[in-house]
Amino acid sequence: MTPATPPLAGPAAPAPIRTAPTRTSRATRRRSARTDADTGLLHRRWWTPYLFLLPGLVMVVLFSLWPFVNTVILSLTDAQILKGGRFVGLENYGRALGDPDFWTATVNSVVYLAVVVPCLVLLPLALAVLVQRKIPGIGFFRSAFYTPVIASAVVVGLIWQWVLRSDGLVNTVFEKLHLISGPVPFLTDSTMLLVSAMIVTVWKGLGYYMVFYLAALGNVPASLYEAAALDGAGAVRRFLSITIPSVKPMMLLVGTLSAISALRVFTEIYILGGESGGPGGGARTLPFLIRQVGLGFAGETGYAAAISILLFLLTLVFSLLGHRLSKGDER
Repeated sequence: MTPATPPLAGPAAPAPIRTAPTRTSRATRRRSARTDADTGLLHRRWWTPYLFLLPGLVMVVLFSLWPFVNTVILSLTDAQILKGGRFVGLENYGRALGDPDFWTATVNSVVYLAVVVPCLVLLPLALAVLVQRKIPGIGFFRSAFYTPVIASAVVVGLIWQWVLRSDGLVNTVFEKLHLISGPVPFLTDSTMLLVSAMIVTVWKGLGYYMVFYLAALGNVPASLYEAAALDGAGAVRRFLSITIPSVKPMMLLVGTLSAISALRVFTEIYILGGESGGPGGGARTLPFLIRQVGLGFAGETGYAAAISILLFLLTLVFSLLGHRLSKGDER
């Protein structure tokens, strides 16, 4: 048997050529950076995210922060519309606290809040529970309830002025039914005017806050209602034990938002009561008083700015109260 011959050895592999490390030129680095930029690998500069925030920050500073700072400065002067003012310190605030018109407007604003907020917390919730049901034609009612929200506040005020005036729809119907002997002074009595404005505010806000509650109710598991129904709980019991606890955070949010809106009410009073704010200005709220004091050729912008700051502090109190209640609920 012939022994196997070993394979012929080929030529030896060439040894790797070692080259000395070279320093990358500036042009090469530029080309590499452009290549990385084309592929999205270029590292962002630290200030790049702030470029996207800059337009929003400029808008906030110009239209929110600076007007607020300017109002604070203006409240410390006796400035008027047609002339500058001198620094008077806290004199405008002392004047406001001793002004009967300021306290009348403050009481009206707080009463407005105390009546409107509970209505806008509870009534939209009941409305949302009703329209949440999947029955034929419910979409029409949802749209109908939301229609006042998209209507102009001025148009809504004019409609209600026609409805509530002495020869308006309500008084005419009541007189035809012999329910009243004379027109009800909805718009000519300060108290009735304030109540009428509250009705308009609640009517216009029902559909808006109904949408909030519909979103919250959509997150409540249907299994909870089914289990409660199997245990024999009725509709009222299910509403009190399941619906309200489930939407309680939303109720606090709606209460805070409606409280802020109630303290800022102006259009309803102006449209229904005219430029005087009702007979003798008895239905004026704080925004209405600010407008009266600050406008005109003799408008006292410094005093109006001081009332604006006091209104801001009052609004801040109720906002912090709502925040505190929401924090307590989370715990």
